[in-house]
Amino acid sequence: MSTYMKKIFFLFAALFVIQFSFAQEDSATSKSKFSPSEMIMHHISDAHEIHFVGDFSIYLPIIIKSEKGWDSFSSSKIYKNPKTLVTASGDELEYFQHEDYVMYHEKIYLAEEGGLLVNEAGKVENKAVSIDLSITKTVVGMFLVVLLMLFLFNPVAKAYKRDGIAAPRGLQSFIEPLVLFVRDEIARPSIGEKADRFTPFLLSTFFFIWIANVIGLIPFLGGYNITGGISVTLVLAGIVFIITSVNGNKHYWKHILWPDGVPFLVKIIVVPIEFAGIFIKPIVLMIRLTANMTAGHILLLSFVILIFIFGESSAAAGYGVGVGSVLFMVFMNLLKLLVAFLQAYVFTLLAALYFGSAVEEAH
Repeated sequence: MSTYMKKIFFLFAALFVIQFSFAQEDSATSKSKFSPSEMIMHHISDAHEIHFVGDFSIYLPIIIKSEKGWDSFSSSKIYKNPKTLVTASGDELEYFQHEDYVMYHEKIYLAEEGGLLVNEAGKVENKAVSIDLSITKTVVGMFLVVLLMLFLFNPVAKAYKRDGIAAPRGLQSFIEPLVLFVRDEIARPSIGEKADRFTPFLLSTFFFIWIANVIGLIPFLGGYNITGGISVTLVLAGIVFIITSVNGNKHYWKHILWPDGVPFLVKIIVVPIEFAGIFIKPIVLMIRLTANMTAGHILLLSFVILIFIFGESSAAAGYGVGVGSVLFMVFMNLLKLLVAFLQAYVFTLLAALYFGSAVEEAH
């Protein structure tokens, strides 16, 4: 292992040891019993706060519209007022309340009969707010990614404008090979002579997904899971669907709706399948990115949970398992640095292939 890789490995190890020492201390001082499923869902789902270490969090603004009109307040007002509901089966459900609103599993409802209502099946009976425009952790993460992209690309663009086509220097030396990689290894081979029309979008998508994935791996930054949220990948896949459909030429649509050289009886079977493929392709894009990034986070959290599970039996077992878990998590995070790049590459490549099929001319 090179000296550089050793430094990265020990840096990750030190960060994880400190981070999970705080987590273990919080778990030990908590009055409630440790729940593995709740811990996992808390870390991979969106939230109205950005939790760093211990009790240090940044509370985000809640902006909602209900029957009473628009309302806004800091999420600290609702997080700092926890409530407990005992169901008919004896289960205890924790939720949060602020005035006429209750929040359960990060979703905001109107308070009914002074709090949260749950039926025998465990379904919430409270009426959800009409519009929720709250700034959540994922939204903050996307803003952070956009700012980082502006920070990276603006100086590079100004350098090219000032120096013209010259040997890259500084940040250019890092950005230029990646830009050329997307253009020459993804866009042009997949799309052909019309690749330059789609390259700006492919570059934006590649860097957005890659930076978002890397941010989610940095300890103490808030535990972002941007591309693990179905809403983010849905929008990205939706844009790919729109661009493909709008740019589809006559040959593309004819191949889907009425392919040449295919018997009529076969067309009855093939055409519905081809038409469904228009929608299946972006759905596959959405699911594969969400599933891969979420699975990675769940895998890491599973090894964190082992520390707490063994720690409940004895402190020695908890620290013993903790050493192995932390080392494995450091290794997995280094591996996920590669996965973060690969997922951005795969999404961009598939989008380019869809664009290429849409603008391809008949042979």
